Amino acid sequence: MIAWLQKKYALSQQGAKDLVKGCFACLLQNLSFMVPVGLLFLFVRDLMAGGVTGGGGVAFYLAGCLVCLVLIFLTTWFQYNATYFATYVESGVRRVTLAERLRQIPLSFFGKKDLSDLTSTIMADCTFLEQSFSHFIPELVGSICSTVLVAVGLLFVDWRMALAALWVLPVSFAIVGGSAKVQERMNQKAMDAKMAAADGIQECIETLRDLKASNAERRYLAGLTEKIRAVERRSTINEFSLAAFVVSASLILKLGIATVALVGSVLLVQGSLDVLTFFLFLLVASRLYDPLQAALQNLAAVISTRTNIARMREILDHPIQQGTTTLTNRGCDIVFDHVGFAYHTGEQVLRDVSFTAKQGEVTALVGPSGGGKTTVSRLAARFWDLDQGRITVGGMDIAQVDPETLLSLYAIVFQDVTLFDNTILENIRIGRKDATDEEVLAAARLANCDEFAEKLPEGWHTRIGENGSQLSGGERQRVSIARAFLKNAPILLLDEATASLDVDNETLIQTALSRLIQDRTVLVIAHRMRTVAGADKIVVLDGGVVAEAGSPQDLLRQGGKFARMVRQQTASQTWTLPGQGRETAHP
Repeated sequence: MIAWLQKKYALSQQGAKDLVKGCFACLLQNLSFMVPVGLLFLFVRDLMAGGVTGGGGVAFYLAGCLVCLVLIFLTTWFQYNATYFATYVESGVRRVTLAERLRQIPLSFFGKKDLSDLTSTIMADCTFLEQSFSHFIPELVGSICSTVLVAVGLLFVDWRMALAALWVLPVSFAIVGGSAKVQERMNQKAMDAKMAAADGIQECIETLRDLKASNAERRYLAGLTEKIRAVERRSTINEFSLAAFVVSASLILKLGIATVALVGSVLLVQGSLDVLTFFLFLLVASRLYDPLQAALQNLAAVISTRTNIARMREILDHPIQQGTTTLTNRGCDIVFDHVGFAYHTGEQVLRDVSFTAKQGEVTALVGPSGGGKTTVSRLAARFWDLDQGRITVGGMDIAQVDPETLLSLYAIVFQDVTLFDNTILENIRIGRKDATDEEVLAAARLANCDEFAEKLPEGWHTRIGENGSQLSGGERQRVSIARAFLKNAPILLLDEATASLDVDNETLIQTALSRLIQDRTVLVIAHRMRTVAGADKIVVLDGGVVAEAGSPQDLLRQGGKFARMVRQQTASQTWTLPGQGRETAHP
């Protein structure tokens, strides 16, 4: 049962156990609420028989009332702890588990998901799960179990009156249960509308500068307003559709009291039912249907959780990258052996790519945009897994190595830098968390960060804002390069590492890189031919295949694609802004 609950509701093992415990607690609480009904029945019976007049009888019922209060208090306390407190813990565990799973999932998964969608799964879906397992499921199961136990007891008392009281239960639950497919469709449409609105809001915030620059704010906000209104419409439709089923089922449920009164009256007139039994069924019926009415609403809510659980399961069931945690490489030569890769089915990005990036050499990947350069660097670090071929580092197949263990060999500088709202020192220290301040500062100076950091109000301890918003593009890039210096890994992946630097800083960084690359494997992606002029090997990628490979001098002599790219960039350097009395040079 525990394993089934884990899979069914995306729970941890402890969460599944706590759910069972919560259901049992709700069962005990519901049964404790029936104890006063039994006490009242005994009181009426004794009252009719004249047995309550003595002091002993009064004391018995006073003690009974006290026992009922204590019993209800204890079961309610147990139910509260077993549902609410346990659920809050499980909600936190679920968020951590989802985040941990995302850490292990290949980056290809994130190419299919928006950040707002994943954020909503971790935050909103877990919140809904928390509500479901603290309010809906335990109370639903507790109500059903307690009703079954009471129903069995009623059948032993009088099966005719029991049927009169219980026939409404399967009909009511069938109405709500039969709405499952309708609710799932409605919930999915509502979720799609919410995600579209969330994506639109996030996109609006991220692109506000461009919208303002293009005078497109009003037009974009009009579309965003429509997305938000779509969420409102979908929510309203959902509420009405849900209410139609739940209210109908509740109306049927209320007929139970009427049928108990009607059947009981007929049997009473016929003389086949005594007054006390009739009174007992009226008491039980009045108490029996209240938790069941809430159970119908809970059943509808549980059905609604399927959409949220499915979104969580998509993350939890996604295959993760695994492998050995022991490095067996001998050296750090990176070998691409007939590698093929596609981000999406039918969209081939790399085809039969083969080359070797040797240790102690700089291998530059050049070519037109979309040729596969960045993809090659990502595959080298196992951010994605291959479709065809093999990549090895020092003879070690990277597909067999745990990604985090593999990345201990790599220092990477991305074209798009990600920084955190922390100090410059702490942003650089991400390269190696146990580094001392002196080591961090040394790496920062190698990346020429001291040129701007020491001018800030608090120097190296200045907080740089969300994603480094207080820094320029070049300064952000230098912080990223400093991380790579600090990590001091045997393999360097540089994706346009100097793209955002001015000429002076580019020269300084290239000088520092020249010191750093000794005895290391360096894979550089660059569009500027000046950046790769001193590379040991050039690999030209065009259309996902290796068009050319060799030293810069050899490729220039061959007069192929690389030579043409060099000529085009050299010619473009003569271009000037057109102006009056000045000719425009065309590349």
